[in-house]
Amino acid sequence: MMRRTLLALAITLQAGAALAQVPPTPTGPQPTLPQEKLVIVGRDGVTHNFTVEMALTPQQQETGLMFRKEVPPDAGMLFDWGQPQRSEMWMKNTLIPLDMVFINQDGTIRAIAENTVPHSLATIDSRGPVRATLELAGGITAKDNIRVGDVVKQRIFGNEK
Repeated sequence: MMRRTLLALAITLQAGAALAQVPPTPTGPQPTLPQEKLVIVGRDGVTHNFTVEMALTPQQQETGLMFRKEVPPDAGMLFDWGQPQRSEMWMKNTLIPLDMVFINQDGTIRAIAENTVPHSLATIDSRGPVRATLELAGGITAKDNIRVGDVVKQRIFGNEK
């Protein structure tokens, strides 16, 4: 009898510990994350300079730009996946349209989703493995003529010079 009680207690404690590790659903914008420089070089040689917040942890990446009321035209958020993988994003709790730029391991732009729909739960897919996803203000890629094949220069790609 004592053994069953101890076993039940151990199972209950393990379940409680597992639940405690689940991050809470965000209810507001996260504080500004550490920022770094990022440059996009177009096929025509024109450069576009941005200061981006670095979303590196799963919790930072889950929250992203949710609940933000604006993204300046020279700012954004870079989601570093650490290694190439398929990137599937959504716009849950995102108040403004965003451009999502999916970036290969070598820094080349693989795909762009322009003016994504606020609050949408539709999956926005990288269409293959990417090292990172860059979120910019909606419409900025069209305005700056940023296209697939352009090169993103940033520390994580090892090409910042």
